[in-house]
Amino acid sequence: MLKRFFSYYKPYMGLFVLDFSCAVLAALLELSFPLAISKVMDDLLPNGDWEAIWFWGSLLLILYVISSTMHYVVTYFGHKLGINIETDMRNQLFSHVQRMSFRFFDKKKTGKLVSRMTNDLMDIGEIAHHGPEDLFIAVMTLTGAFGLMLSINWQLAVLTFIVVPFLIGLSVYFTKKMSAAFDKMFSSIGQFHSRVENNISGIRVVKAFGNESHEMDRFIEHNQQFRKTKLATYQMMAVHTAVSHFLMKSVTVFGLVCGAWFVLQKNMTYGEFVSFVLLTGIFLGPIQQINAVIEMYPKGAAGFKRFASLIDQSPDEKDADDAIEVDQLNGDIVFQNVSFQYESDKPVLHDINLEVKQGETIAIVGPSGAGKSTLCSLLPRFYEWQEGTITIDGIETRKMTLASLRRQIGVVQQDIYLFHGTIRENILYGKLDASDEEVWKALEKAQLKDFVNSLPKGMDTIIGERGMMLSGGQKQRISIARIFLKNPPIFILDEATSSLDTETESFIQASLEELAEGRTTFIIAHRLATIQHADRIVVLTKEGIKEQGRHEDLLKKDGLYRRLYETQFSK
Repeated sequence: MLKRFFSYYKPYMGLFVLDFSCAVLAALLELSFPLAISKVMDDLLPNGDWEAIWFWGSLLLILYVISSTMHYVVTYFGHKLGINIETDMRNQLFSHVQRMSFRFFDKKKTGKLVSRMTNDLMDIGEIAHHGPEDLFIAVMTLTGAFGLMLSINWQLAVLTFIVVPFLIGLSVYFTKKMSAAFDKMFSSIGQFHSRVENNISGIRVVKAFGNESHEMDRFIEHNQQFRKTKLATYQMMAVHTAVSHFLMKSVTVFGLVCGAWFVLQKNMTYGEFVSFVLLTGIFLGPIQQINAVIEMYPKGAAGFKRFASLIDQSPDEKDADDAIEVDQLNGDIVFQNVSFQYESDKPVLHDINLEVKQGETIAIVGPSGAGKSTLCSLLPRFYEWQEGTITIDGIETRKMTLASLRRQIGVVQQDIYLFHGTIRENILYGKLDASDEEVWKALEKAQLKDFVNSLPKGMDTIIGERGMMLSGGQKQRISIARIFLKNPPIFILDEATSSLDTETESFIQASLEELAEGRTTFIIAHRLATIQHADRIVVLTKEGIKEQGRHEDLLKKDGLYRRLYETQFSK
């Protein structure tokens, strides 16, 4: 784990060396002050050598200017090192999450993923800066201060050092305790984020049902649990800090009393005594620094373990080693013996066989839960199927690169998602380098041109998070405009006109039919009136494909499609 952690330092070794060197130099300069005090008190002051005192004072001031500069470098560039490592990790984590399949997001809470990219990585960035540097400097300063204390009075130095093993043992003991506590605390933070994100995303449902007080009660419960977890963690940290503080102050008192006794016995001079007491403070400083690193370590280690565990999850969807880039597909699609299941004991699709010719419009209907949306989700490889093959133009989709495959497929999903931003930005998502002229054509085909022109800021109107400033029909039309702009050879329309009024639906149906001309189109629909024009209707159930054919032909059969049709149009 440590080897893996330190691999993130490689791009910034120059910054690390600068930070480390300045920290070492600052620590060495810190040891010069007690020696200067001893020199002034024992040699210069008794002789009344004012010029020499002035010289040594000026020299010491210059050393402090240099030391202050070193501290600036350590504080700024050290944190820059930590932030750079944190940023690289966040980029890597975000990129990794982008490659994960729908299956991954089905199981992960948004709040926990956000917590991994924010809180965890901030703690990792702190330990990346302070961990190695502070630990090395602390050991070096501890060794240097103890060496100088030995040179002044070795008996007193040895007596003072006796407490150090107790402090180190105490720190090791509390490190193990705090590591477990921080693991629990970060898990609680992830759950807390999920609770808040869930409430804010569903605030309209909360208000529609008048359940604000219920949500408040649930929030208070989670918040109290979060509070208890944090308090338990910081209580343990407080005990560690208090006991360590007492032991270190005991060392100072011990050095003061014993040093005074050595002075009275004429075994130390006054200058050596003051110098020794000052060195005791410097000697204890690194121990406090080590304690700070030890308190920081469990947080950073826990965060890095969670980061590593997430990075180590292999994406379900990834390019094969021999995957090819496809520039332009025609749209001849074959599902051969395809079976799929989300969980090992819950099959969704079983032994699906379906051939679709280029330019054919296929409508998929059937009862809820039959796997209509799932079947279409397999085509762009949003999910990976377990058995069978899917080919486009004779090429297995798993042998195409994901990016090039998905460029050939346009999807209007049942669950519409619009980003916070302008209408222009949301439509450009279909083709990022499109011109304004292309965007306006897409708006016109999606029956949005008059609406956008009526807005004071036109296409630059902010639509709010998830498009909350728009009606359901307007959101649906923006998602359809994206597909018009993308203009791919294969379409998947999952209830694409379900939120539209009858008049607008008829206009968009005409536009979709125009756009689908010569292109392979899959239409998933519950309203059978919208798919009667399809070249072929496929009736899907949990047992597989039951029927397929044109609307008129299926009505002549006494099958499932006819029963579905009669149910909808019985009045």
